[in-house]
Amino acid sequence: MSREVAMPVTVHILEKEYRVACAEQEKDALVAAAHYLSGKMKEIRDTGKVVGLERIAVMAALNIAHELLQQKPGTGKENNTQAWAGKVRALHDKIETALSRGKQLEI
Repeated sequence: MSREVAMPVTVHILEKEYRVACAEQEKDALVAAAHYLSGKMKEIRDTGKVVGLERIAVMAALNIAHELLQQKPGTGKENNTQAWAGKVRALHDKIETALSRGKQLEI
């Protein structure tokens, strides 16, 4: 069994820089996820209805989870939803690990 080698990847979310450990073959997916999340957070921030980075992040997470759950069974997307849910969980764990280790960098 081969072990994945984690490498530090820098992503930008809502004008902040974060370093996250990531397997090399997952780098593009991580960067795309960070870009998507940042876009969702910017949309929420720009409405002016939600204040504070933590609240914006929670609202973005809820919106993304809602989008995933809205995919209807029988459309061939349910397996894709399960795959994405697994990827989202893995990315969440990686981000939490990086933040807990203090590897967060601010510009």
